[in-house]
Amino acid sequence: MPVKIRLQRHGKKGKPFYWIVAADSRSKRDGKFLEKLGTYNPNTNPATINIDVDGSVKWLQNGAQPTDTARAILSYKGVMMKKHLLGGVAKGAFSEEDAEKKFAAWLQEKEAKVQAKKDGLSKAEAEARAKALEAEKEANEKRIAAAQPEPEAEEAPAAEEATAEVAEAAAEETQAVAEEVKEEAPASEEAAPAEEAKEEAPATEAKAEEASSEEE
Repeated sequence: MPVKIRLQRHGKKGKPFYWIVAADSRSKRDGKFLEKLGTYNPNTNPATINIDVDGSVKWLQNGAQPTDTARAILSYKGVMMKKHLLGGVAKGAFSEEDAEKKFAAWLQEKEAKVQAKKDGLSKAEAEARAKALEAEKEANEKRIAAAQPEPEAEEAPAAEEATAEVAEAAAEETQAVAEEVKEEAPASEEAAPAEEAKEEAPATEAKAEEASSEEE
């Protein structure tokens, strides 16, 4: 019976969650399976994978063929590495103890890389959140500033207009007074000679009377 190690879909629509199973290659994708080997959750970053390493290695040694996606997951979790090391033990290249040490060192290095990736993602997420908060703060400040009136800016033109109106009114009044003065000046000058003539006339008449009396 040909056996495949593949993914069996579970979870909700838009949020898939997979079981890693060993199943008869002739069965449906989401049908019956022979053994559940682990789970795969792609909704997290990085993806969350739980796998039975020894059980998966056993199925591989018995001829089970993983799908491309399942092979990538098994390789990521060290299943393919352990199968390779156990093959070296079977050939006498090194002892089983050495194989375990090499596998433990590989796992430690892999976990360090995964942790570094998680730290980098957390840092990037924190920086992105800080930038978003700063941008939101600036936008709020601009919105508040735009909503507030500018009394000084509004009063300044009004004061300038009032000053201009006062100056214009004063200029018009000064011009009107000057025109009145010009109009009245000739009349005053003409009135003065007439009054002088009136004052001199009686004096002349008096002199004429005195002269006639002397002649008599």
